[in-house]
Amino acid sequence: MSDLQAAGASAPSTARPALPDAAARRRLRRWRGVKDLVARYGVALGGYSVIGALALIFVYLMSEVVPMFRAASITPVASYTVPGTGPAQTAYLAMDRHREVGTRFSPTGQVTFFVPDTGRVLAEHALPVPQGVEVVSVAAAEPRTGLLAFGLSDGRAVVVQYAYDISYPDDVRQVSPRLDFPLGEEPVVVDEGGAALVSLAVQEGTRGTTVAAVTADRRLLLVQYTATTSFMTGETVTRRASYVLPAPPASATRLLVDGAMRNLYVGDAEGMLHYYDVSNPAQARLVDSRRVLTREDASVTALEFVLGTVSIIVGGSEGSVSQWFLVRGADNLGRLAHVRSFPAHGAAVTTIVPEHARKGFATADAEGEVALHYPTSARTVLRQRLAEAPIAGLAIAPRNNGLFVLEADNTLQYHRLSNPHPEISFSALWRKVWYEGRGGPDYVWQSSSATDEFEPKFSLVPLSLGTLKAAFYAMLFAMPLAIMGAIYTAYFMSPKMRGAVKPTIEIMEALPTVILGFLAGLWLAPFLENHLPAVFSVLLLMPLGMLALAFGWTRLPAGLRHAIPGGWEAALLIPVVLAVGWVSVQLSPLLEVWFFDGSMRQWLTDVGITYDQRNAMVVGIAMGFAVIPTIFSIAEDAIFNVPKHLTQGSLALGATPWQTVTRVVLLTASPGIFSAVMIGFGRAVGETMIVLMATGNSPIVNFNIFEGMRTLSANIAVEMPETAVGSSHFRILFLAALVLFALTFLVNTVAEVVRQRMRRKYAAL
Repeated sequence: MSDLQAAGASAPSTARPALPDAAARRRLRRWRGVKDLVARYGVALGGYSVIGALALIFVYLMSEVVPMFRAASITPVASYTVPGTGPAQTAYLAMDRHREVGTRFSPTGQVTFFVPDTGRVLAEHALPVPQGVEVVSVAAAEPRTGLLAFGLSDGRAVVVQYAYDISYPDDVRQVSPRLDFPLGEEPVVVDEGGAALVSLAVQEGTRGTTVAAVTADRRLLLVQYTATTSFMTGETVTRRASYVLPAPPASATRLLVDGAMRNLYVGDAEGMLHYYDVSNPAQARLVDSRRVLTREDASVTALEFVLGTVSIIVGGSEGSVSQWFLVRGADNLGRLAHVRSFPAHGAAVTTIVPEHARKGFATADAEGEVALHYPTSARTVLRQRLAEAPIAGLAIAPRNNGLFVLEADNTLQYHRLSNPHPEISFSALWRKVWYEGRGGPDYVWQSSSATDEFEPKFSLVPLSLGTLKAAFYAMLFAMPLAIMGAIYTAYFMSPKMRGAVKPTIEIMEALPTVILGFLAGLWLAPFLENHLPAVFSVLLLMPLGMLALAFGWTRLPAGLRHAIPGGWEAALLIPVVLAVGWVSVQLSPLLEVWFFDGSMRQWLTDVGITYDQRNAMVVGIAMGFAVIPTIFSIAEDAIFNVPKHLTQGSLALGATPWQTVTRVVLLTASPGIFSAVMIGFGRAVGETMIVLMATGNSPIVNFNIFEGMRTLSANIAVEMPETAVGSSHFRILFLAALVLFALTFLVNTVAEVVRQRMRRKYAAL
């Protein structure tokens, strides 16, 4: 008995541990409550932080975009009687780029330099107009050149050029105006017959200086001057070539010569605009005549080029303002085309003045109203009445920040001008625009060029469509492979094989997209171009090869089939995939010879399908490889996490594995699969490096799989480093980023709404 007691005493105790008392339980509950509180507010804080970050991104983008849509303004600075001695009338006005010196030319050839803010005269000069001869007409070339011509009553002309020298004595900017005479100080002969030059045009270009004139006896002359300065003596010798052109049918009111000196335009008193081809002056001819005004009894009162001397702005006595330029027809001849009209003035248009560095221009009328227009955006950005008397002249500062307004009573107003982004409008960004040199309206993105007179083209349609095009073909390639692979991996594949396949595919997501873009642009694109039939062979032969393997598998003896463990059947497809790919590549040259006359690319071109080496097909394959891991991983997890009792119950009720997959598993996992697809789509929309390196970056508007595209993200990456901060181009790139942000936000929001509805619908399964 004592031995038994001793044994019992030495046996390990099986007593249950003492439970915590009430105080300990209260402490545990408090600690659990603290942890729950921290977790709840921590998760909430993280969620709100994400929302706040998105809101800050949106606010920052908007802060750069909103200034584009601010209205233009004119602020009065000073008003005084036109400065200078001599006649009060003014023939031409200008100012320097710093708005420190104004320039006034009188109809008699008196030149006055003055301070715009006060009207104080700085200097005065008299042009070399011979005694006894009168100035009967004045013409100005493009404002950038500073060139003017004064037509005289004896058939000669004084050609003068104003300029401003800038120096910095004692670190203080000093603007010094000067006058030059590119053809010599003596008047040049325009009409050898000595008739008065009642209307005049002048232009300077690579071919010298050209003067067009209508004489008092209604002859139309074209004279070209070439000045040569001797290196040794400094003497300037001017060569002259004169041509007589067919006279316009009505009295000419305004002449224009373009910068290339190939086209001459004549506006007349009957509202007609006449176009002369003077590319070969000896064979100059009248090519086209068009009525450019809205009323039969109206006349052309103002005619001016905008920057670049391509587009012509016509102002009429009835107040109309319209834009015209040459468009080549089927016969390869340029003819005048009406491009667009602007809101009409209430009175006759008295003057038109173009901007120096943009396509914009200003108009004024006989009732004192001034309007600012921009052709590309089809906008009249400002209309304001600045005088009670008719306006006789305007001048815009080279930086578009100053404005002279000359009233008919010889009062000169000086204004500060703010018009930073006139080229931006909804129409210019999202609708077709008729750009200079094109046959009709179109969607075009071309933000820069080598010439100063280039017309920027800021349509976001090609970029937005290119973004959707790249994402569409990437998803077309990635979705079937990723989703089908996820279904097989999660439901049919053996656990051991799944443990190798799933991490391998997920590791693909860590591959830098710049590497994929590099391979796509330098290896894949040339390979596909040289083996184009192989692409279509794979699409046809790969499914047939898999079906053939499946059919052969069913015909094998049961013992042989059972020798391969379940879930490892996919390994048998690896040799088939490799063999089909190798056969397709080897057959590619033969297929080109048999069916495409030796070159499938040339065959596509012959049937009207453009083929670019870097195209949407290359992008779809390369970007598809970048998107597949994302879709596969999320979709595979969603399918794998379908409750086992659902699948086992379906199989127990007699459903086949495929019936279970299609009718139970996919329905239950559909919210997760849908999320995977939308996340993959968002990744494709925002992808930059692959499309940057593999598309050719051509902003075109089509869904041709054999042509490239330019996406919003790639365009921002390419052009943002080159644009000037605060410019219209800079802000439009931020607008493109805002469009991309809004697109992805909208897609994700819609996807979440759909996912939640699908989740509620199939939650009862």
